[in-house]
Amino acid sequence: MDVREQITDPLEQLRQQLDAGGMRPARIMINSLHPSELARLLESLPLKKRAMVWEIVNPELQGDVLVEVSDEVRDGLLEGMPTEELIAATEGMEVDDLADLLIDLPEAVTQEVLQSLNMQDQERLQQVLAYNEESAGGLMNVDIVTVRPDVSLEVVSRYLRFVGKIPDGTDSIFVVSRGNNYIGSLYLSRLLTNDPDELVANIMSTDVMPIPANTPSSQVVWEFENHDLLSAPVVDDEFRVLGRITVDDVVDVIRDEAEHSLMSAAGLDEEDDMFAPVVKSALRRAIWLGVNLCTAFVAAAVVDMFQTTVDKIVLLAVLMPVVPSMGGVAGTQSLTIITRAIALGQINKDNAIGILRKELLVGILNGLGWAIVVSMVTYWWFNEWRIGAIIGAAMIINLIIAALAGFSIPLILKRLNVDPALAGGVVLTTVTDVIGYSAFLGLGAAFLL
Repeated sequence: MDVREQITDPLEQLRQQLDAGGMRPARIMINSLHPSELARLLESLPLKKRAMVWEIVNPELQGDVLVEVSDEVRDGLLEGMPTEELIAATEGMEVDDLADLLIDLPEAVTQEVLQSLNMQDQERLQQVLAYNEESAGGLMNVDIVTVRPDVSLEVVSRYLRFVGKIPDGTDSIFVVSRGNNYIGSLYLSRLLTNDPDELVANIMSTDVMPIPANTPSSQVVWEFENHDLLSAPVVDDEFRVLGRITVDDVVDVIRDEAEHSLMSAAGLDEEDDMFAPVVKSALRRAIWLGVNLCTAFVAAAVVDMFQTTVDKIVLLAVLMPVVPSMGGVAGTQSLTIITRAIALGQINKDNAIGILRKELLVGILNGLGWAIVVSMVTYWWFNEWRIGAIIGAAMIINLIIAALAGFSIPLILKRLNVDPALAGGVVLTTVTDVIGYSAFLGLGAAFLL
């Protein structure tokens, strides 16, 4: 048995136990899973089995599992939980995870959860909730260890032994001033390998720059990726340390962004429940289908304008899909590149013109190349050089416009606060269809009638 089989077997065995009705072994297996594995299992189960499994999950695991599942699955699980169970599920949770969960809890339950916390945890929780969940402040964990620069490593070691534990995922201790302003980071590796009499100020690192609390999560990902960080301090406007972000938080952001890009391309939400009721899912998807239908009617209206041309020259109808199809592919390539550049912060006023020039030149080059190919195939197929020339010219026009549209549409949508990944494809398809049909049939009407 290879490693992959060893990893996936527990979940598969659990599904088999559930199908066979073996609840006692299933209970043991379920509560031995990591919360993220249990969340994945719940998301893959139909609603009735999901409710059955949720009933046998230990209360101390439920809070961590609720943080891991998608929003819609979480809402379904929360609906069936009494207030007492919800409060019990939040006990012992880390403050940043609790902040993520409180957003979805009923107001009455939220108040009871807050009252169950001690004063220090309430202050920490309010600190996290004060920031947008898609910012560094929303991602941070406020459970940190800080030291002063003028103490020795021996003092730091004694302090850590006195405390008895350090937060999970800690690779460094933050060095701060008396006003809690960030100065540097003391890596645990340096703490363990240097002379105990050495001062913190002499061996701390100042290479890790703190991340402002209002920094967007996408920028946080960029900082971790480009500086190979395992953790980073989060500071307020006055440079005071508020908390830390660890690489596991960043991995979650990367996964969410990848799922968002994939699902948005089809007009879907990555938080949707795969086993949601049929009518609910149908209505949700119907909206996007309706948008696409409207754009299809726009393209059909353009074709209708040239109905006389199509009636007289039937060959145009045979070749009509070629030009919009090629334009759609070329435009999608530009659209994807620009959307990615926006997400990574790689496009700005200084380089935008250069990127546009490059995309237009690519469109012209591909337009000329494929126009020659399509013209030759058309002439060989129909023995009509004029139609070959017309479709070649239309191809050049549409690929140039497609490159321009692929560049400009994401930037315009971003300016309008619309997600380019969600709406860019529909707008682009409409543009390339309309231009493709108009160019091909318009040239046909001008030169063949």
